[in-house]
Amino acid sequence: MYFYDFNEMPSEYVTPKYSTAYGPVLEGKHLEAALLRFKANEGAVEHAHPPEQIMYVISGKLRVRFGDTIGEIGPGQAFLAPPSVPHQVTALEDTVVFSCKNLVEGFGGHRLPGQEVTTDRDKVRPDYPLE
Repeated sequence: MYFYDFNEMPSEYVTPKYSTAYGPVLEGKHLEAALLRFKANEGAVEHAHPPEQIMYVISGKLRVRFGDTIGEIGPGQAFLAPPSVPHQVTALEDTVVFSCKNLVEGFGGHRLPGQEVTTDRDKVRPDYPLE
């Protein structure tokens, strides 16, 4: 299959262990792309992963932290998280992003190894720290 419509693909909480990101994920042989939504004051706690990640903001605004370096990005802007570099993401308002990760053998992309696919908000980090 060559063509996909993110509007018709099933949505899921992509990495409920550390993120509230919700949306459809398209997985290829070497990379993965996701159209994700964050509600205001939600996002991803500090984490790191072997895949490199680019996150592009379509609408809304994110605060992104890499150690002591903090930036705010909005529509048309993106961040690049190098492999295994800790980072944190917080939506300053309801936000839609396009996220891409390369697939790393033994890890995958957006989903964690052995992770259960869920659409249940109750299975997402209940302790997500609001800023």
